[in-house]
Amino acid sequence: MPPLRIGILGAARIAPQAVISPASELDGVEAVAVAARDPARARAFADAHGIPCVAAGYRELLERADVDAIYVALPLAMHHGWTLAALRAGKHVLCEKPLAASAEQAAELIAVADAAGLVLCEAAHWRFHPMAVRVSAILGTGVLGRVRRIDARFTTAITDPADIRFARDLAGGAMMDLGFYPVHWVRTFMGEEPDVVRAHAVEGAPGVDVTMTGELAFPGGARGRVHASMVADRRFTATVEIECERGTLSAENPLAPHLGNRITLRTPEGLTGHESVAGGSTYRYQLAAFAEAVRTGAPLPGGGADPVNTLRVLDALYDAAGLPPRASEPPLPTCAGRLPDRT
Repeated sequence: MPPLRIGILGAARIAPQAVISPASELDGVEAVAVAARDPARARAFADAHGIPCVAAGYRELLERADVDAIYVALPLAMHHGWTLAALRAGKHVLCEKPLAASAEQAAELIAVADAAGLVLCEAAHWRFHPMAVRVSAILGTGVLGRVRRIDARFTTAITDPADIRFARDLAGGAMMDLGFYPVHWVRTFMGEEPDVVRAHAVEGAPGVDVTMTGELAFPGGARGRVHASMVADRRFTATVEIECERGTLSAENPLAPHLGNRITLRTPEGLTGHESVAGGSTYRYQLAAFAEAVRTGAPLPGGGADPVNTLRVLDALYDAAGLPPRASEPPLPTCAGRLPDRT
């Protein structure tokens, strides 16, 4: 088969680990071009990472005949517009999470991709690792009984005040960026779509949450909580705690399990077992699955309306917390140099 040739939209810090490094490890996947907000930055990025071609602007990258798929690594406010433009240019798309700034936008993108027969993948990279499969498998055995409560949290210190996650006009916010993961974890492991009962946020800049906690209710009667914080003095935590009828399951670091993880089972009588799940980079699994979907039509984990359902919860959390919806992207520029890349 000919290689899957990927163009990178945005010279972002995430791109080397999400696409460039795993592409170098996979047969038949190549990162062939990059576009950034200014050509000089794109050239420096290409030189540093061995990318052969530099496009003069975002649109030029989408129009290249030697690019089969686009990796969208731009700020969230720009996901919808540029993913839509890439799909309309006939390109498959791997887009950083969340797929868009609202459920409505995500639904539109999925509809366009489906109509065109193109693969559209939201980069929920954690979901592709064997740890995610293992946690779901344990719950599926029924050994712990029905889930009563599921709590998920992701906190990490973001100290740069210029970070795009603090920018309202770029759809910033702790829950929208970091909180994507806790929301995705609880939805995936419950296998049900929750309603938001209440939410509380601490704002930094007006309209931008630096911390948010939300309470959830699931159709089967279970309750849940999601928590995200990017306050500067917060230590890193990425955990899921699942309380069931006959015990609990704790999952430590489902975010980046290739850097260390642990699954612990406890019953009322005490510890019953713990394990670490072996596996490589979540990003490598993700890129391999994306390439296979493009080549053979193989289904992606979640798939379908999964990005829409995550964003429905995120939209509802912001509404319950009394914060405005996340910003939509500004009008698409016709050349590079006007809007920032994702960092």
